[in-house]
Amino acid sequence: MSDIDRQDTPPSPAVETGDDATTTGAANSPRTRRGTGRRLHGAIAHKLGAAIVSGEYRPGDTLSGEVAFSEALDVSRSAYREAVQVLTAKGLVESRPKTGTRVLPRNRWNLLDPDVLAWAFSGEPDIQFVRSLFELRSIVEPAAARLAAERRDKADLKEMRDALAAMRRHTLATEAGRTADRDFHNAVLAATRNDALVVLTASIGAAVAWTTQFKQRSRALPRNPVPDHVKVYDAIAAGDVEGAGEAMRLLVDLALEDTRSAMEE
Repeated sequence: MSDIDRQDTPPSPAVETGDDATTTGAANSPRTRRGTGRRLHGAIAHKLGAAIVSGEYRPGDTLSGEVAFSEALDVSRSAYREAVQVLTAKGLVESRPKTGTRVLPRNRWNLLDPDVLAWAFSGEPDIQFVRSLFELRSIVEPAAARLAAERRDKADLKEMRDALAAMRRHTLATEAGRTADRDFHNAVLAATRNDALVVLTASIGAAVAWTTQFKQRSRALPRNPVPDHVKVYDAIAAGDVEGAGEAMRLLVDLALEDTRSAMEE
């Protein structure tokens, strides 16, 4: 069953207009394609995005035409067009009259977009890409922890404590635990009071969540990472600027080590 087949579909066949038109109810009507809708075109975008990020389609490749793709996926042409618009907005493709939809060079992709990260981890992510994510985290998060140690308030510390409590309660083997893990890292960024860093919240949070889930694809986590997070919290709460940065650096380094081990299995 494909990704698209697993998505919810409208309770009744959609009726398209124009060159997507289909008829319903008639005994001799043709097969009705699924219509548009956020979940449907999102599923198409996921299928195509994952294929591009995984290298199935290479930069410079031209995707099949609108009609061919919509027929192959058994969806309306308008749903396919909306999916291509999503990919365009994320820098993966561009569409031009007569030349069609072309995959853009990798340096044009918005690799930190949460959806693009999800597509990258839907299959076997490239080790260099994973390493680059951790290099980004090792630059951003220790500096953020140092700023948080200087600028955090009681509300910030409560957010971190609540996240730690949820991580202990649910463990990172569960969706709830991984959400709490993301919330902890988000709270650290928020405590910096730096708008430019806060903009990275969704991207850093998605990188944390996907790498944590990836590490557990074939085995349990090799160690409990909660104590590493507690060390970050303790240093931030104590206003220990250098201690907070060092604790976060170690947390990120150990996470990379765990992820590298998972990729070698």
